[in-house]
Amino acid sequence: MSAAATLPDLTRARVLVVGDVMLDRYWFGDVSRISPEAPVPIVKVESTEERPGGAANVARNAAALGARVALLSVVGFDEAGDTLARLLAAEGIEANLHRDPTVATTVKLRVIARRQHALRVDFDIAPSHEVLAGKLADFDRMLGDCGVVVLSDYGKGGLAHIAEMIGRARSRGKAVLVDPKGGDYSKYAGATVVTPNQAELREVVGHWRSEEDLAARAERLRRELALDALLLTRSEQGMTLFDAGGVTYERARAREVSDVTGAGDTVIGTLAVMLASGASLAEAMRVANHAAGIVVGKLGTAVVQPEELRAELEIAESAPRT
Repeated sequence: MSAAATLPDLTRARVLVVGDVMLDRYWFGDVSRISPEAPVPIVKVESTEERPGGAANVARNAAALGARVALLSVVGFDEAGDTLARLLAAEGIEANLHRDPTVATTVKLRVIARRQHALRVDFDIAPSHEVLAGKLADFDRMLGDCGVVVLSDYGKGGLAHIAEMIGRARSRGKAVLVDPKGGDYSKYAGATVVTPNQAELREVVGHWRSEEDLAARAERLRRELALDALLLTRSEQGMTLFDAGGVTYERARAREVSDVTGAGDTVIGTLAVMLASGASLAEAMRVANHAAGIVVGKLGTAVVQPEELRAELEIAESAPRT
């Protein structure tokens, strides 16, 4: 049986994404000279592009695979918030974006010259209050029509009630996936899976001396937080899954990396769609690992199409076993 044949019907998936959204703006151009005003390159902008970022990119990745996706977040009463709403609607995402006049929508502007990042400018003002206060009723309502919940924490203030959200979702039998931020993981207690990268996990458990030491530290954290699993993303080293059954390692396929921006969003979005389609966690990790490999070959926050994923899985299936 081919790898493509083992891929479940992803259109059955129902995913709810909650978290911090942002607008990613790209200015593409070329550099031919250095500024006479300062020793910096002059980028002649030739085109621009706008894409959903943060939790909105997680939702976009899940929707691109064919899932029905709902998104709950907060944006400002501003042009960037209007643009995000328009972009999400165009991709078929049911976006419940609460407008808060006291916050500004986060914008990340990347200047790209010759397919290389020349500059990033962040328009990012932390809110002075909890921006999703009073929105738990919307969360409860939206829970009823999803199989998997993704909580995408970018530390922008949208998930101050994350512990309450995890408890409510788990009490209703929903799997909860968390993309973490910061050094305090106690707020993620009771989640199904937490998906840190290596730098994020080191911030919590410290530096490990060996794979055995890593496994011991990860298992200790998993038990302390009562997680079903901890999924560590390791860039070119692939992924490692720590759960009650032990340790499962998924190797990455060697490839040219163009841009790692948003790769974590692709991982958790794919993982959610796979689990919501009935896949096991180990199988979901395998497919998410391949999806991440595809997306790092693209520039900026990007998505993986189902046909790309099936082709990648076919290649992996036909590769000689080592």
